Order: sequence, then C-alpha cells, then structure tokens
Amino acid sequence: MSALQPQPRPHSRIHWRTPITMVVLLSVLVGGAWWGWNSLTKSSAEPNCVETKMANDRLTPKQVVVNVYNGGAKAGTAAAVAQILKKRGFNIGKIANEPKGDKVAGVALRGTTANAPEMNLIAGQVLGKVKALADARPDHTVDLVVGEGYRGLRPEGVKSIALAKETTLCLPSIRPSQPIPSGQNPG
Repeated sequence: MSALQPQPRPHSRIHWRTPITMVVLLSVLVGGAWWGWNSLTKSSAEPNCVETKMANDRLTPKQVVVNVYNGGAKAGTAAAVAQILKKRGFNIGKIANEPKGDKVAGVALRGTTANAPEMNLIAGQVLGKVKALADARPDHTVDLVVGEGYRGLRPEGVKSIALAKETTLCLPSIRPSQPIPSGQNPG
C-alpha cells in the first residue's frame, strides 16, 4: 500500500493582471464619455447662415453663394457658367459634376425653398425655364445644375431682387476663397 502523499498547496499570490486591466478599460470608457459629452455640448461649429437685415430692401449677387454642377451638359459647362456668375458678383462655392449623378434635362435650382429670393436671383440669370426644387438646406446656398438642354445665361442677368420693407434674410456666411498657406492651421 502506498501512503497518501500530501498535495502541494497552491500559491497564495494574488493575480493583479485582471483588476488592473479592468481599471484601465473603465478609465478609457469614462474618458471617452467625458470627451463625447464636451464635444456635443460645446460645439465649435460656425453658424450655417447669418440673420441679416437687408440694406435698401434688395438682395444682390454679392450676398448669394451658388454651387454650379454639371448634370449632363457638355464638359466644362459648369466651370464656364461659374466664371460668368463670378463676374456678375456671385460667390461661387463648388464647381463639379452633379454630386448625386442625376441627369437634368434643362436647368435645375436647389435651395432652401423654391421661392427663396436667392433662388429667384439666380433664376433671373438663366435663359429658359428653370426647375426649382426645395431641399430645406440650412445654409441658404443655391445649387445650379446645368443639364443637356441648357441654353445659356441671359446677356444681362437680374441685378438684384426687391424685398419687402425691413426684410431680414438668413444669408450664407461667405468665406474668402484664398488658399491656406502650408503649415498654417485653418481654424
């Protein structure tokens, strides 16, 4: 017969790896929640538009930002239209192909509302009928989409739009179009 041999006692050392990992993960979670809350409540975003009382009760091209998109017209048409609109005093935002890839039969305008003064001012630059679409955008810019049936701009476009007395409009905040020198922070 063999005698029972005593079993070795387990080491009585404490395993610290798990509690330390949990504390580190918990502090990362709390730090992320704090950063997220601060980012949400203290937003540094600029306003989309600025409430402006209209001088002389008129809206002029220098107060309007227009994006010009090619929606099926000949290549380079959007850039040519943008260049003419810039000479007429409009602020040009983007010049590109139609972002959604939609093809337009003639000319389409997209803006805050279909009857917004800025939409009417740009419609007064274009020959022919313009399809106005409202998309409730908060920045009050206007998208001009030139399509296959684009006939051109009027030789003399509308210079301004008359507004009711004491009208206040939300105008897009216009940023200078100068490039940021390398190595400088844009904010």
